[in-house]
Amino acid sequence: MSRPYIIEAQNVSYTYPDGTTALSTVSTGIKQGEKIAVLGENGAGKTTLFLHFNGILRPASGTILFNDKTVLYDRRSLRELRSKIQIVFQDPDTQLFSARVYQDISFGALNLGLPQDEVKRRVDAALLTVDIEHLRDKVTHSLSHGEKKRVAIAGALVMNPEVLIIDEPTACVDPRHQQNLLDLFDKLNSKGTTILLSTHDVELAWQWADRLIVMHKGTIAREGDPYTIFSNEHLTQKTGLCKPLALEVFDALRQQTSIPSDAAPPRNKQTLLAMLNKKL
Repeated sequence: MSRPYIIEAQNVSYTYPDGTTALSTVSTGIKQGEKIAVLGENGAGKTTLFLHFNGILRPASGTILFNDKTVLYDRRSLRELRSKIQIVFQDPDTQLFSARVYQDISFGALNLGLPQDEVKRRVDAALLTVDIEHLRDKVTHSLSHGEKKRVAIAGALVMNPEVLIIDEPTACVDPRHQQNLLDLFDKLNSKGTTILLSTHDVELAWQWADRLIVMHKGTIAREGDPYTIFSNEHLTQKTGLCKPLALEVFDALRQQTSIPSDAAPPRNKQTLLAMLNKKL
């Protein structure tokens, strides 16, 4: 049985006050429990779509649905929506505003009016989940970019969201911490959280996502599994995407060796190396 959509956009259009059309009749759905990467060049509409998903922006036309219910834009409805759909922005400095880490992470839970012991429990759990317990009493402005990003994620997690949206999670993050973040997203997803992220990193999208949404000039150019998307040369050329290295090597091997036509392409470096060693 197919999983239901947890978030759905139906013919959503949006134009910014300066006249820039950011979304043009966009329709897409996010299923509960999915891991989705949204790809597209700068200005394709990725962030604008995210801002519609949790009600920061309101469609000029069209409808956003959450759990099959049309999103309403009164204060109470938006507060409830944003407690269930949390966004972590590309630049964590736009989200961190408290002097110390514990204060910042606890802010959302306190705003829900939760008892102090429940706030503490949630903050402790978020610190542990994101592996930043050692930063609990640190001054936020003294943190590295990667540490700030983890604090911002922890601040989202105290809300116990059903959906976590992360805008460019690996931007300005070194390779080791990039993998740590992906492992964290997998851990959260395994516990039932729907994860939606935007990225320019095709290697990340290829390795991590169950499904890709490719945006182009404010529209959905294509949706599908990573192999379907990256094997479509017309699509990748049109939208400025590069083919992931593992898929390039796999395609070359399949042309030159006896790899079965139905063999699954490697989704990570380890699987690719194992395939190469087997053929050498």
